[in-house]
Amino acid sequence: MIPIVTPEEMAAVDRAAPERVDVLVERAGYAVARSAIQMMGGAYGKRVVVVAGQGNNGADGRAAAAFLATRGAAVSVLEAGSVAAGVVLPAADLVIDAAYGTGLSRPYSPPDPGRTPVLAVDIPSGLSGTTGNPVGADAGGGALRADRTVTFAAYKPGLLLGAGPDLTGLIEVVDIGLGPLVDRAAHAWVVTDDDVAGLLPPRARRTHKWNAAVTVVGGSQAMPGAPLLSAQGALRAGAGYAMVAVPGSPLGAGLPPGEYVGISLPERHWGAAAAESARRARAAVIGPGLGAGALCPGSGAGADTPVARFLAATSVPAVVDADGLTALHDVATVRKIAEDRVHPMVLTPHEGEFARLVTRPPADDRIADVRDVASKTGTVVLLKGSTTVVADPDGRVLVVDSGSSRLATAGTGDVLSGVIAAFLARGVAALEAAALGAHCHGRAAGLGPSEGLVASDLPTLLSRWLSELLV
Repeated sequence: MIPIVTPEEMAAVDRAAPERVDVLVERAGYAVARSAIQMMGGAYGKRVVVVAGQGNNGADGRAAAAFLATRGAAVSVLEAGSVAAGVVLPAADLVIDAAYGTGLSRPYSPPDPGRTPVLAVDIPSGLSGTTGNPVGADAGGGALRADRTVTFAAYKPGLLLGAGPDLTGLIEVVDIGLGPLVDRAAHAWVVTDDDVAGLLPPRARRTHKWNAAVTVVGGSQAMPGAPLLSAQGALRAGAGYAMVAVPGSPLGAGLPPGEYVGISLPERHWGAAAAESARRARAAVIGPGLGAGALCPGSGAGADTPVARFLAATSVPAVVDADGLTALHDVATVRKIAEDRVHPMVLTPHEGEFARLVTRPPADDRIADVRDVASKTGTVVLLKGSTTVVADPDGRVLVVDSGSSRLATAGTGDVLSGVIAAFLARGVAALEAAALGAHCHGRAAGLGPSEGLVASDLPTLLSRWLSELLV
């Protein structure tokens, strides 16, 4: 996993560094120069414009300029404070943006690089290192869009959140000798392919289907396909058995042929019966497609719903998604249920469900916000998005950046809940199961068509991606 540190944590790391600042600046400048040479296909005879501020960020840019000059590049260094907003920069082969780093606290109006590629030092100037939004955006603040960003020692949250992914281009994380300090400072990490390979246990040679069985509780007349998508996601992610329990549905009615097993539940007050259906499972999903069936008529949402009763009665790790989240209603209900359970709960809200649960939209600082909600609920919380943030009650956060607009289509969240349940059933800890599931989900989507991907494509794509990774 790649560490993420906030601007404040990074400042503390810099202060604790055993090397002098000028040594760190030389290392950072060399890393920027090396990346610049890669972008330009060489340095000799190339024209480079460096926009440099007065702080450490500017010092890194000036060090890079010196290195490039020794390699034969024609380098112009412009003082950031003297470059007017919107001014078109001189023609060049590359612009190095070293104006302002993560310590910027006032709005910035960047110059115009024209069509010249931009290499940002640590973070595109003007971008908040915490939220990924331009500093002072409501006051006209902007940020320079980069084609590549060289950042030092660790990711900064702003590279991953908000507008960050649209403004940073390709991100290169470079260690300049601060690795051990960063490892001690970090409380959040970016998930990689290697983490999936290292943390997902292989299926034992003598395993059987019940060793990783999953129960999915969901479905209704209006949304019969949602729990089936979860079941398919679970099966393709390594669950050996998938049971689909549908309230108010005669056994097998409405379920098309498939590898899952249909279970009939009462139309109302089905929580205890659903818990019994999960007795032999190793993990459960509750919520996809439940609709009004998630609620107990006359009692509204909260602790007296079938969803809450199921969670209270079952003794396996549980993923709560979609209408299951709506039924639980608020943080206090979730906390009470979580305190009474032996096994973990994973909540997987999208932005709207998160807002209903905590009575407000997600904060700009999503890492801190999701961490806070996980602590208050005593659950693992996964906030979906193009960048997905997953937090454990103990404060650890894992961030997934494999998502894309391909997943912005109905039913993909149902598949994700099944994948997470399968990983739980295979023995992965809750925080890691949720984050690995989201990472694999995004990687699978990347194998599909750029236009017209649908949720039912994902399970097969997921199986293919995992099979190629885990050979």
